[in-house]
Amino acid sequence: MARVPAVALAALNRVRKFPHALTRHYATRRPLPTLELISHPHPWGRALGMVAVVLLGAWLGLLIVGNVRTPVGPMDTTMTLRPSLSGGTKINVSPLGALQLDSHIAPVRLDVNVDQLDPARSQALIDHPERFSGLQDEVTRDVADGTRDLAVRSCVAVVSGATALGLAVYRRPRRALAAGGLALTLLAASGGTAYATWNPDSVLEPKFSGLLTSAPSVVGGARSIVTEFDVYQKELARLVTNMTKLYDVTSTLPAYRPAPNTIRVLHVSDIHLNPASWKIITSLVDQYKVNVIVDSGDTMDHGAAAENGFLDPIEDLGAPYVWVRGNHDSGITQRYLEGLENVHVLDDGRAKTVAGLRFAGIGDPQFTPDRSTIPGGDAANQLAGARLASALRDQKAAGTPVDVAVAHEPVAARQTDGEVPLALAGHIHHNEMEVLDRGTRLRIEGSTGGSGLRAVEGKYPDPIEASILYFDRDTRRLQAWDAIKLGGLGLTTAEVSRHLPEENQPGANPTSPTPTP
Repeated sequence: MARVPAVALAALNRVRKFPHALTRHYATRRPLPTLELISHPHPWGRALGMVAVVLLGAWLGLLIVGNVRTPVGPMDTTMTLRPSLSGGTKINVSPLGALQLDSHIAPVRLDVNVDQLDPARSQALIDHPERFSGLQDEVTRDVADGTRDLAVRSCVAVVSGATALGLAVYRRPRRALAAGGLALTLLAASGGTAYATWNPDSVLEPKFSGLLTSAPSVVGGARSIVTEFDVYQKELARLVTNMTKLYDVTSTLPAYRPAPNTIRVLHVSDIHLNPASWKIITSLVDQYKVNVIVDSGDTMDHGAAAENGFLDPIEDLGAPYVWVRGNHDSGITQRYLEGLENVHVLDDGRAKTVAGLRFAGIGDPQFTPDRSTIPGGDAANQLAGARLASALRDQKAAGTPVDVAVAHEPVAARQTDGEVPLALAGHIHHNEMEVLDRGTRLRIEGSTGGSGLRAVEGKYPDPIEASILYFDRDTRRLQAWDAIKLGGLGLTTAEVSRHLPEENQPGANPTSPTPTP
């Protein structure tokens, strides 16, 4: 047999080994990947998701940092942009309520919160009256500066909020930057829409809410304010000045340092929805170290549920609050006060001991703001006073005599003569003190609210009046009283006069307190 060349044998061996090598190769290879269908979101879905991220991020940014605190004349204000379907401008004047203007149509609303009256800037106006001539220009500049700062801060807040949320959701810087850019575009479009739909005449038809619903009847129609803006501007500046003087006077009243065994009672009445009264009462409670406050009624003006929020500061006045219903206070008012902490409502002759004194009182039987009710006049109050006197006799017979009787109408309070050492009343908006035939001393308080909002209607506003009554802790008898009178709006006078009962007059061995110059 012929010999096979070596080269041919080597080639043949390779051919024989190829199937085995091919088998080993495929046995060791990874399996081929199977094809899967990968779903991609619809472009409209991606767009809607981006818009949702932008809107939510922009809203969060505005909530966190999108506000500006700026002075406007003597006032401290906070300006804020808020998402809104209808736009417009809302001016919040706490605690009086709010004023809404249909100033523009855009998905953003301008909120302006009037925080407080700055004493330093207001005092500067008082000390330099010549500055009033430039007050309008100053307010205009302040509003322009505040609006400009608000626009810049809102842009930063909107872009930052949308970018941060986009980065958290998409985890891609390009998508996050796209969200920020879209937010800036939407804000610019909203600003352009507001500018294009700006309605300067919206001030002619404002919408009032809260206690400001009474504003049109007090300050006149908005149209007259606009057409006579120069006069209104001067009156507004004067009002701000007088309020500043009023606060300044109450903060510097001379304080009395009573003996340790003296109970100090602050008697107030006829506040008539004047929010300045709470500042005055707080100042008096702090300076005179008052143990208990007695309010002889007409705290409200109409007795409506919408006015109830006006009463909330009572819980923070710093002393227990004893109250009887006046003819401007409704049953709604009384029930609301009964639910407040630290408030003691007197009615139907029921007696309560507060701060070491025993009080009893009765609410006014008439509610005159309700035109459907025919007032009963003095006869109704005489009957109510007789019921109170009967309750006082029952308390005395039970060995728990009452120290102070409280009624709103002096006619009702006079019926308690001989049954109690002291009776307190209000209603007539000026103070009086008299000793009745059978020995009961009747103290009638003036208006601690200066007759309320109606005080701005007359040429000469009513003064703001209150009294500090000093009682001996052992005998629980009246030792002295301070009559406090503050000039109403437009006046800057303050009078504090000390009075002593006859038995405590000089030469009659007075106990406490001693008279001061």
